Amino acid sequence: MRRREFVALLGCAAVGWPVIARGQATERVARLGYLALRPPLPADDVFVQALQKLGWIEGQNLTIERRFAAGDFNRLREFAVELVRLKVNVIVASASSAAQAAKDATRSIPICFLNTGDPVGQGFIASLAHPGGNLTGTAFDATPDVTGKQLELLIEATPKASRVAVLWNPSSPFLRSYLDAAQATAPKLRVSLQSYEVQEADKYDDAFEAMRRDHMDAVLVLSDSFATLYRVRIATLAAKYQLPALYGHSQYPQAGGLMSYGPAFSDAYRRGADYVDKILKGAKPSDLPVQQPTKFELVINLKTAKALGLDVPVQLRQLADEVIE
Repeated sequence: MRRREFVALLGCAAVGWPVIARGQATERVARLGYLALRPPLPADDVFVQALQKLGWIEGQNLTIERRFAAGDFNRLREFAVELVRLKVNVIVASASSAAQAAKDATRSIPICFLNTGDPVGQGFIASLAHPGGNLTGTAFDATPDVTGKQLELLIEATPKASRVAVLWNPSSPFLRSYLDAAQATAPKLRVSLQSYEVQEADKYDDAFEAMRRDHMDAVLVLSDSFATLYRVRIATLAAKYQLPALYGHSQYPQAGGLMSYGPAFSDAYRRGADYVDKILKGAKPSDLPVQQPTKFELVINLKTAKALGLDVPVQLRQLADEVIE
């Protein structure tokens, strides 16, 4: 074979998704970019531990470039561009805001998103079964049934409540459907809902003050990456105004919130690690169906309940997957 033909052949072989050779004497080191809007969470460690079980050991055959934007959306976009410049093999995007930043930064590097709300509606993928493009991952999907269940559990914990506040971020493209689901469920539970919109961190105090003026009995917090970032502030305000609150996932009661019901964060991060493993071995994101939640959990913080003067029904405590005391 002529040298020119041989070089051309090598060039063709290099085209496509990155494949990390394993089990060879000259094993390459995979390089991940890990992108998130908020500070590190326990779920991030779950993801790394899951990779370890799949044979990807940080410091041996794996390097992770971690970028946490601490709530700064502009910084998040800068970090996404930086990870592209570093030529990572895969970008792991935690939640919707990170997925959007990564998508805007590259159309070629594979992106595995974790716990992203409504990835089809947000334009990340073509469909759940056939994502297309360079994105796939695990969806954080609070379906109407799940949102209705959240409201039911809140009323079960606070049976005297008749006026429920719904705290949500209108700039999140998928939360409107969650609000609609809660409103559809409310008449069945004989409660009225009042919407309180917050899309700036310094407006949470105003929202809870408005709830006090409106004589709200409890609050349902619709979760997105923005609310998760300020979960401690939200839980603190709920305690200050003596409002029992239910949230969308366990990191809220772990931060002092009363209770949560929704997809298990840790489970989604473990399954995301499995997809990263497949991509590093040569799979294309377009061929990996987006995974929807399969495990849901109820978490109750009894310490917070006591501070609120709330006696959580025994049957509800027995249903809980985790009770924080």
